[in-house]
Amino acid sequence: MRTHMVFSMGALALANSLVLRDVVASLVIAGVVSALGNAVIDALGHERRFPRRTPLTHTVPRSILWGSASAIPAIAMALLYYPQAAGIAAAVDGLLVGPSHMLLDAFTEGGIYVKKKGKWRRVALAHIKYDDPLVNTATALAGIAMLAAALML
Repeated sequence: MRTHMVFSMGALALANSLVLRDVVASLVIAGVVSALGNAVIDALGHERRFPRRTPLTHTVPRSILWGSASAIPAIAMALLYYPQAAGIAAAVDGLLVGPSHMLLDAFTEGGIYVKKKGKWRRVALAHIKYDDPLVNTATALAGIAMLAAALML
């Protein structure tokens, strides 16, 4: 989950930097949306009895819905404390956090779900173990690189 948060925070901060000039607002909003969105997607989308993902949250369209719903507190915070553009950035972050999560999960052996002929099917682009330290480190470094790029824009 930490890898998801670091990667998506970097991606969201980079997206925010295209709209916001306030670096602190950009990072705060990206961090809040990343933490809430990834926590909701994982908490609701994993079965407790058998540790596996479910189509409740692990589809691209549903991840967008859950990400958007989990961003509501960040949108409210942004509109209260920052200019209107920050609220828009938080809303866009809500739309992006789910697909960011799905992108990473699509490369794991558990994959994500797509509907084919009316049935949910798991799709994995590469069958990488979710706890592979080398891949998680590289993914976290990609998130950190996006954060650095966001700070330079």
